[in-house]
Amino acid sequence: MTSFQGTEHYVSSDELNQAVSCALVLGRPLLVKGEPGTGKTLLASAISEALDRPLFRWHVKSTSKAQEGLYNYDVVARLNDSRFGGGDVHDLRSYIRMGPLGLAFQKDCPAVVLVDEIDKADPEFPNDLLRELDEMAFTITELDETVTAIHRPLVIITSNAEKELPDAFLRRCVFHFIDFPDPDRMRQIIDVHHPDLSEKLVETAAARFFQLRQERGLRKRPSTSELVDWLAVLAHHGVKAEDLAAAMPYLGTLLKDERDLQRLAI
Repeated sequence: MTSFQGTEHYVSSDELNQAVSCALVLGRPLLVKGEPGTGKTLLASAISEALDRPLFRWHVKSTSKAQEGLYNYDVVARLNDSRFGGGDVHDLRSYIRMGPLGLAFQKDCPAVVLVDEIDKADPEFPNDLLRELDEMAFTITELDETVTAIHRPLVIITSNAEKELPDAFLRRCVFHFIDFPDPDRMRQIIDVHHPDLSEKLVETAAARFFQLRQERGLRKRPSTSELVDWLAVLAHHGVKAEDLAAAMPYLGTLLKDERDLQRLAI
C-alpha cells in the first residue's frame, strides 16, 4: 500500500498524512473538517494523483439523497421510450445509471470517492449510507441485484460543520480537522501556487493577511485560497510590497461580506 505524503501541488501536514494512512489501513471513510478554503475538497484530488487512483466526485446539495450516490433509475427515460419508442422498456438494466459510489464499486482497481460537503444534506443522509459504507455493497431494487465493491474505495468526506453528523456515522469514520496553516506552512502553500513572486511581496502580503484575520468582529475571515487569489491579483497589477504598508488594495478578493468591507476598507 502506497502512503500519502501530499503532492507537488498539495501541501499536506504529517497529521493529515497519518489520517489518510489510517483510512487506507482500516478501509474506513476519512471525514475531514476545517475552515472553508483549507484544502478539504482538493485533498481527494491530491490522493487520487499521489496514489494513481481514479477519482469519482459527489458534490452534495441540500436536495441530495443517499441513493443518488449509488445509482439512479431513470424512470423518465423509460416512460419516454414507452411512449415514443427508441428503447427496450423491458430491459430495466439499460435505465440504471450508476452514481459516484456505484461507479467506484465497479472499477477493477481501487478508487477514491469524494463526498463533498455532506453536512449540506438532510440530517438523515449520513445514516442512509451506513450499510453501504460498512459493507461496501448496495442493492439495486429494480433488478433485485446486489452490487459489491470489487476493490474497497477510499472515501473522502468533507464537512464545513454546518450541521452535526450522527454518532453512528461518526463511529464508522476516521476523523481529521485541518488546522489553519501557520505562517511557515502558508509560505509553502504560496510557493506551490506562486513560485516566481517577489519574496518581499509574499512576506508583506502574508503578514497583512494574518493581521486581517486577527481583526475582531469579522463575519468571515479570509481563507488560504483567498490569499492565493489576492497575491495573483497583486502581482498582475504590479503592486509592490511597500504599497501594502498603508493600504490593502483589491480587498474584495479577501473579504466576502459587505459589512466587513465597509468596516475595513482602507
